[in-house]
Amino acid sequence: MSGRTCIKRFRVRARSISAVRHHVTTTLIDWKLGGLIEDAVLITSELTPNTVRHAKGTGDYFELALRRRSGILVLEVADSYQWQMPELRKPAPDDLSGRGLLIVDALSQHWGVRSRDPGKTVWAHLALHRTGQP
Repeated sequence: MSGRTCIKRFRVRARSISAVRHHVTTTLIDWKLGGLIEDAVLITSELTPNTVRHAKGTGDYFELALRRRSGILVLEVADSYQWQMPELRKPAPDDLSGRGLLIVDALSQHWGVRSRDPGKTVWAHLALHRTGQP
């Protein structure tokens, strides 16, 4: 099965983070991709709080897109906050934050950020069939 897409809007508020996790879990179960749930939920758990934290006041909603393409699952979090694009950085040992994109980078095949009008989309790719998994 290839070519499935699910796009859902969530309000820019802290309560949406658990709703996003639940939505990713139920969608991947429905798509028979249960082996990707842990990594997909962790990636969206890193991207969504950044949207809630930084996009306040720039729009009422953000979008989560899940796309099943040949060989990959694409996760996208899009918001209307365009003034600061996320960048991979190496935080100091005593920094309290700044590790989210390191986690996304470690779990995904590829990830990136693209501009949209207005705002940006942060995306990550997970292989549908990874080495050592059925």
